[in-house]
Amino acid sequence: MRQDRIYTAQPLAAGARVELEAGPRRHVTQVLRLGVGDMLVLFNGDGRDYPATLVQAGGSVIAEVALPGPPEPRAPLAVTLALGITKGERMDYALQKAVELGVSALVPLFTERTLVKLRDARLAKRQDHWHGILVAACAQSGRRRLPQLAAAQRLGAWLRALPPNHGGLLLHHRAEQALPDLPPPAARTILLVGPEGGLAPAEREAAQAQGFRGVRLGPRVLRAETAPLAALAVLQALWGDFRD
Repeated sequence: MRQDRIYTAQPLAAGARVELEAGPRRHVTQVLRLGVGDMLVLFNGDGRDYPATLVQAGGSVIAEVALPGPPEPRAPLAVTLALGITKGERMDYALQKAVELGVSALVPLFTERTLVKLRDARLAKRQDHWHGILVAACAQSGRRRLPQLAAAQRLGAWLRALPPNHGGLLLHHRAEQALPDLPPPAARTILLVGPEGGLAPAEREAAQAQGFRGVRLGPRVLRAETAPLAALAVLQALWGDFRD
């Protein structure tokens, strides 16, 4: 029988009693309608699931943690998706599905063609919203490690801060090489994808000057929310955990 998985930001250990935060508390009591004695699974992104039993479900929701399950295996290919920020639901969809496809880290990027204007409190709110999408996608897909979510930043500054020999790939539909033509990457790689309309020519040149290799997926131009997911699926099928 499938048990409900609930995320908490708190440390978890066998024998501990944890009081769930407001969001998980509402989900447990108002959506799942669980009560004292019911079982659930807690996770905090550290790589393990923690079976737990509700011992209080009134004003506060408290769960007693049992022995954790086995750790989630490390991915054979850790992919960081650096993604040009797109409008509302498109960005949400890309982040959600990227988590389901096993991405290890995500970097939202402001680019020349980014249409979304986010600053200060509005940006902080959107960053929290994106984090919630990652958590929900992990809960749904069974992932026990929470992908890292970097703070949204300008593409140029992010490129300049990258270490040498990062082996990054720049997705561009006019690139000369296709993904399957490449030699197997190292254990880690970066996939850079632009927003609606793609990266501007100067941005592509800057990325290539920083060591990114241009790759294409095929003859069709894919939408901003489709392209990164198709590329992730190809990477996983060629060199990642789709082979397991």
